[in-house]
Amino acid sequence: MSGRPLDVLEASLGEPVTVQLKGGEMFEGKLTGYDQHMNLVIEDEDTTIIRGDNVVSIIP
Repeated sequence: MSGRPLDVLEASLGEPVTVQLKGGEMFEGKLTGYDQHMNLVIEDEDTTIIRGDNVVSIIP
């Protein structure tokens, strides 16, 4: 897997991820979508859309 962020996201599509936000909040779920701004769509029992400029880390 390449170290480029969008390559990591592409490889993680459909897989569980943990996303940490600037405020310290954590989201866990399946990564079902993203865009070039690193806006993310995470699904667990609900669907959550996370704006990319709030993301601190994504752990595949």
